[in-house]
Formats: sequence, C-alpha cells, structure tokens
Amino acid sequence: MPEFAASVADGTIIHVDVRRGAPCGATWDAAEKMAGLSVEDAVIRMGLETQFFCTADPSGWDPICGKSPVHLAGELHSAALGKALRKGRRKEEG
Repeated sequence: MPEFAASVADGTIIHVDVRRGAPCGATWDAAEKMAGLSVEDAVIRMGLETQFFCTADPSGWDPICGKSPVHLAGELHSAALGKALRKGRRKEEG
C-alpha cells in the first residue's frame, strides 16, 4: 500500500513526499505531478497518473475483484493520497 506525506497551503498542494511506493516507480513519477494542483483535483489525478506510469499488465483482470492491476493501483494511490491530504489540511488549519 502506498504511503504519502503532503504539504498543503491555501487548498493547493505544495509537495508530496513518497514514504512507500510501488516497486515499478510509478508512485514517485505520479507524486511529482501533484504540486500545484488543488486538493480536490489531486486525488483523482493521482490515480490517473499512477495508471499512466504503471508497468503492470492491464489485461491481467482479477476474477475476484474484477479489476486489472493498473486500475487497482490507481485506486490504492488515490486513497493513500487522500489520507495524506487530510492530514496535511489539518496541519494547515492547526
């Protein structure tokens, strides 16, 4: 599961630090694209960017979850960034 730390100012991402990422490197490539995005846009964009950089075989559908590894990776990365951004916003407010 990926893990991020995020710096947020005025609802905009300043920096995303990767604490744990995918072995293929897609996590780091996608995280670089987040600076300057709004918090709302970044969560969706993280999933898309991860899918763009992911090297997993997109045709390898899992019959149990009904998703390819690429789609699953995108969802996991979006969720992890959302968690980091919630923490980053609390720091910004407090």
